Amino acid sequence: MEEKRQIQPTTDWVKACRQNDRGAQMMLYKNYSRTMYNTAHRIVNNSAEAEDIMQEAFIHAFQKIHQLSEDAGFGAWLRRIVVNRSLDAVKKRKTWYLHHEQYRNQVDDDSSVCDEETDCRMQEIQEGMSRLPDQYRTILSLHFFEGMDYEELMQILDLKYNNVKTRIARAKSRLLEEIMQLREQKNEKEVYHAGH
Repeated sequence: MEEKRQIQPTTDWVKACRQNDRGAQMMLYKNYSRTMYNTAHRIVNNSAEAEDIMQEAFIHAFQKIHQLSEDAGFGAWLRRIVVNRSLDAVKKRKTWYLHHEQYRNQVDDDSSVCDEETDCRMQEIQEGMSRLPDQYRTILSLHFFEGMDYEELMQILDLKYNNVKTRIARAKSRLLEEIMQLREQKNEKEVYHAGH
């Protein structure tokens, strides 16, 4: 019986990219761009900056694709580039908080009423995450959204195991504080509107 070989489009596209095939580059871009944008956005918390980081990461990856080993996955390699570039962007900032004042003015807009409880919780988590200092938002994003374990976090953030563990615990605690504060603000706003 003849064994069927599963076609791996990403592997074929990578091989074609090594030959400067623009069509293959476009296929890889279409296949990974959304995921890489989301990865960058969760770290830098800015749409335009996340878009720039994603674009630069693809350009870098296509220029250096010959360095990707045959057995390494393109997606994991590209994600590492995006994460590193996102972390570099965060490090360059002078302040720990991103868009704190701008976001504070946007929170609890009356028009953003949640239809379902799950949507409300996700919105609270996203709003709480955006209020976190970079170091906390970054580690939670990498751990929970990108699925990185402690070993990977140690490598990419250049931290010791106990530091990773402590930072995650502190970040979770801070996130809960932010969510509770958002809920209190929402309740105060509802009470205010009910009284007028």
